[in-house]
Amino acid sequence: MANSTRLLYSLTHRRFSRSFRSFFFIPTSLALVTSLFILFYIYSTSTLFFSNQKPSILHLNQPLSGSSPVPQINIYNNTRNPFVHVSDVSLLNENDRDGRESQRSLLPQSGSSDGLYENNEVFHDKDIFPEDFKQMNRSFKIYVYPHRRNDPFANVLLPVDFEPGGNYASESYFKKVLMGSHFITKNPAKADLFFLPFSISRLRHDPRIGVGGIQDFIRDYILNISRKYPFWNRTGGADHFYAACHSVGRSAMEKSWEVKYNAIQVVCSSSYFLSGYIAHKDACLPQIWPRKGDPPNLALSKRKKLAFFAGAVNSPVREMLLHSWRNDSEIFAHSGRLKTPYADALLGSKFCLHVKGFEVNTARIADSLYYGCVPVIIANHYDLPFADILNWKSFSVVVSTIDIPLLKKILKGISSDQYLMFQKNVLEVRKHFQWHHPPVDYDAFYMVMYELWLRRTSVRVPLPASMNPNH
Repeated sequence: MANSTRLLYSLTHRRFSRSFRSFFFIPTSLALVTSLFILFYIYSTSTLFFSNQKPSILHLNQPLSGSSPVPQINIYNNTRNPFVHVSDVSLLNENDRDGRESQRSLLPQSGSSDGLYENNEVFHDKDIFPEDFKQMNRSFKIYVYPHRRNDPFANVLLPVDFEPGGNYASESYFKKVLMGSHFITKNPAKADLFFLPFSISRLRHDPRIGVGGIQDFIRDYILNISRKYPFWNRTGGADHFYAACHSVGRSAMEKSWEVKYNAIQVVCSSSYFLSGYIAHKDACLPQIWPRKGDPPNLALSKRKKLAFFAGAVNSPVREMLLHSWRNDSEIFAHSGRLKTPYADALLGSKFCLHVKGFEVNTARIADSLYYGCVPVIIANHYDLPFADILNWKSFSVVVSTIDIPLLKKILKGISSDQYLMFQKNVLEVRKHFQWHHPPVDYDAFYMVMYELWLRRTSVRVPLPASMNPNH
């Protein structure tokens, strides 16, 4: 016991030799120097440490060229493709669901203090888009799963035999025009994408299915085509797509996870805050109320109101708008239906407000554009229609919901030159937000097709010779 005590005392009080101390000192010093170097590098190359930096803009850029379909995310203040305005990605939290988002509004500027190029053109790249559009129009092919007229669910699977109308007409219009277009091929070997032709809207109104049975119907439909055809199983549905405009479509795929996470969802309720929507894989279908004839003569309109909104108060965002501006003399915020013509209110306002309701989408953006009113988008996390193509910053104003009390200050802060630029571009883009049957170049149908063309599978899986109709 005494020997053990002396040994322990000797070890704890022995002075280490100089060489032994160096063994610990050298690697510790190297680690400290390396850490300091890394911190200095981050400090010198990142804006995270600067409190006086301008807010970042989140750009979810889908390349316009078909040669590089891989999406890119850029959180720097690059004004080339500014279509989604988010000041801080870290602020996309659970509080955003009820309209109390912590985002800050970013107004278009006529000049840039940091010397970056400011794009006031309607298109992100006005040279690339027309050439790609020609290529898409010439070569893009879609295969639609065939169904007979006597199919028990022909009303759900085939196009409607009437002119679509109403608030959710976009789904029916797109399907009706697509099925009669030159993009359709009966040879699956030539197809770039495969269309799942079920209609969420028609399923919703079918008494045999209803809202409660949609999930089961789609699950069974995918199971049937995966057994009958080889196309779905080759890619797990990654080269398939469907279209839906009604909000019930958001939950329609809960029993069909491969559709939700693999297939391309072309939907009106395109919110990238929701887990069921994946930006760049999925695409926004614009919600458009169909109108006949040419847009009105805007030269006769006198826009005396600063801003206009009318609609149901069905969200915290709209409640905030009405609370702030219900009795204002310049911002007309009305709950419910108008007693005067809706078109007159749009024609009589400089800015028309698109305010998030139950979903981020409504037909108000298309309404604004049709009547030459500059849209003001108050719907955070809205993956705007045709955002891969159109530069929304050039013809609209995006205001964060938290800044609704500052709305008048924001709109009055827009100069006359900026407003004239907005309105000129509004008149240029409104042709992209109209449905025609048959379609017209660059209308809503062709723009959706272009978005799909950008998302086509980069590597086509060849069919076995025995399944190719040409053999």
